[in-house]
Amino acid sequence: MPGQRAPEELRREQIMRAAYEVALREGIDGVTLRAVAAEAALSHGLVVFYFKQKDQLIGALLDRVLATTAMLDVSEDVARLPGAPDRLRALLRQELARLAHEPRDIRLFFEYWALGAREAAVRRKIAAALERYRAAFRSLAEEMLPAPAPGGTDVTPAALAAVAVSLITGCAVQAMSDPERFDTTAYLAAAQGLIERLAAAPTDGGDGDRASPRRLTPPRRAPRSA
Repeated sequence: MPGQRAPEELRREQIMRAAYEVALREGIDGVTLRAVAAEAALSHGLVVFYFKQKDQLIGALLDRVLATTAMLDVSEDVARLPGAPDRLRALLRQELARLAHEPRDIRLFFEYWALGAREAAVRRKIAAALERYRAAFRSLAEEMLPAPAPGGTDVTPAALAAVAVSLITGCAVQAMSDPERFDTTAYLAAAQGLIERLAAAPTDGGDGDRASPRRLTPPRRAPRSA
């Protein structure tokens, strides 16, 4: 008696899981319909039924890659922390550990980044995912930083969120390129220190008053010699 046919969504998910495994192992260029069919133990014709061309499969795979690299999942434990600085530290620790643990994911992300230079649809999807990722950090930064000070250079929530995301992605890149010598714990300590100093920068009065932590004083230029 022939087996019951799998529902369409389950077959599609089976194909996408196989495509992701091939991509992790071989890179985007290795994701062919035949390679994915072999990985999923399905016929080539069945994969073609769902994805007529390789480009369609590559485009669909991007969503899975972004879900593993540019999507912030705030756990209940982190959300329950009482202060925004504590939550930001916890999220930094979570994301640094997550992305450094599996460098192949970030390698795939940057492969798609390079592909986006040629394909506008890929570029737009990556930009939207990164904006959502930054927005999660921006909400914490808005809690940490008061209203802008009337002078100096403001440290905005958007800028602080961008710094946090840059530190995380930089960690992932270094873990990918030199995993044996990269120290995630030391990087996390440095990243936390930088962000906390940025958020708590004193006013330009120089008295250590932190009533306006967003305000940074521009550096003074040395007078020109005659």
